[in-house]
Amino acid sequence: MPKMNRRQFLTGTMLFAAPTILGLAGCGSKSEEAAESTFTFKHGFDLDYRPYSYLDDNGETGGFDVELAQAVCKYYGWNYEAVPFNWDAKDAELEAGSCDCIWSGFTINGREDDYLWSKPYSDNTQMIMVKKDSGIATLADLAGKKVGVQTATSAYDLLNDEEGQKALADTFASLDVFDTYTVAITDLKAGAIDAIAVDVTRANEAIAKDDSLALLDEVLGSEQYGIGFRKDDTELCDQVNEALDALAADGTVAEIAAKYPEIEEYIILGK
Repeated sequence: MPKMNRRQFLTGTMLFAAPTILGLAGCGSKSEEAAESTFTFKHGFDLDYRPYSYLDDNGETGGFDVELAQAVCKYYGWNYEAVPFNWDAKDAELEAGSCDCIWSGFTINGREDDYLWSKPYSDNTQMIMVKKDSGIATLADLAGKKVGVQTATSAYDLLNDEEGQKALADTFASLDVFDTYTVAITDLKAGAIDAIAVDVTRANEAIAKDDSLALLDEVLGSEQYGIGFRKDDTELCDQVNEALDALAADGTVAEIAAKYPEIEEYIILGK
């Protein structure tokens, strides 16, 4: 059976409901709102990428991206459905239709042609996180060290790109790849690795919880985050962009960002 897009679904729903609508004088607008609310926005996100998105031990979701996606749904009267996944499964989930987008601190740079992108909403940089007492003060000090990174991230790509920081990575004793940064941070604290290549926003969240960690001053790379849609979902992408503008204008974005001080300064919507 061919997949209906949202416009087709809503049209069919309203046609089916026509006799009821005609029989209820003065209730047309409420019926249309009810039909609109039947659309469920399926938000695909990394289940362990604090403070943008996460799934905690109790099965509760949270994070800046989660709250902003929920605000978009509230703006339109859509139902919200959380679709958390391991980050390396993101493309399979999107292509299978399990989610409507990838919205989880997702880097636009280098992927411009792979997805239909929303407007950028957050700046970001990749940096090196270490223990304060590690004796590592510069990128040059990483020579002969074990460095961790999360799979399928911008930091991972940067350290494996000849035009990026591969020359630096070649000086490491090893580049250890983790499924999540949470596990990498645990290994860093335990001394199993010496440093982590990580997005500054994720690092700031970890440092806020543990002041034994620190960032080096030097930057590996810089980027912007956006929401990645399937290339033919132009209507949905346009609607989300419209909602982001409205939520920035009415202060909702700033209100949500204030809950996450470790990334607040990087949020660029409305600035």
